[in-house]
Amino acid sequence: MRRTSPFFMGIIYSMMGILFTYIAINSAKETIWNFSTILIILVATFDFGVAIRMFALHGKIKKMTKK
Repeated sequence: MRRTSPFFMGIIYSMMGILFTYIAINSAKETIWNFSTILIILVATFDFGVAIRMFALHGKIKKMTKK
């Protein structure tokens, strides 16, 4: 079975972060201090953080395979 590359997973998590940010912007009717809006933004933040870690892991793997 083939493994999924960290670069591809980084792209997936980035797209999920963008999607959750878009949903949070649309869910903020009068104010952003709703529980649902804050929860969606926290999920988007988590997704962007994981995406950054995946891209960093991809870079480390590429660096190690060059040696």
